[in-house]
Amino acid sequence: MTAPQIYVSFPGTREALGFYADVFGGELSLHTYDDFSRSDGPPDAIAHGMLNGLVALAGSDAAAGQKSVRLEGVMLSLLGTAEPSVLHEWFDKLAVGGRVVDPLAPKPWGASDGQVIDRHGLHWLIGYEAGP
Repeated sequence: MTAPQIYVSFPGTREALGFYADVFGGELSLHTYDDFSRSDGPPDAIAHGMLNGLVALAGSDAAAGQKSVRLEGVMLSLLGTAEPSVLHEWFDKLAVGGRVVDPLAPKPWGASDGQVIDRHGLHWLIGYEAGP
C-alpha cells in the first residue's frame, strides 16, 4: 500500500522544490512547460517537478487560471520518519523564512513534536516518540 503523494501548485516551483531538496535531500527533477509542449504558461515555468527521497514532494507552477498553494486545516506529518537529530535539523531548516507555530520539544504526553509553516506556506508536524 502506498501513501498519498503530496502535489502542490506553487507560485515558484523551481525555488520551492529546490528549497525542499536542500532541507530533505533526495533527487530533484524539473520539467518545464516547454519540455511538455504546453502553451498555457511561460516556456520556462515548471510543468512538473518531483523530489524523490525519504520525503517526496511533487508540484508545478500554477497555469493560467489555477490557484497556488493555500492550506488551512492541513498539516504534512513527518512523525517518526527519521532519527530525532534529523527531524530537528529539518524543523530548523523549514523554519528559516517561515513561522514556528509550536517549537519541536518534549510534550507532556512523552513524545516530542512541533509545528512549523515554511516560507512556501506548507504546514509541517514533525516529531518522534521518547526513547527508552
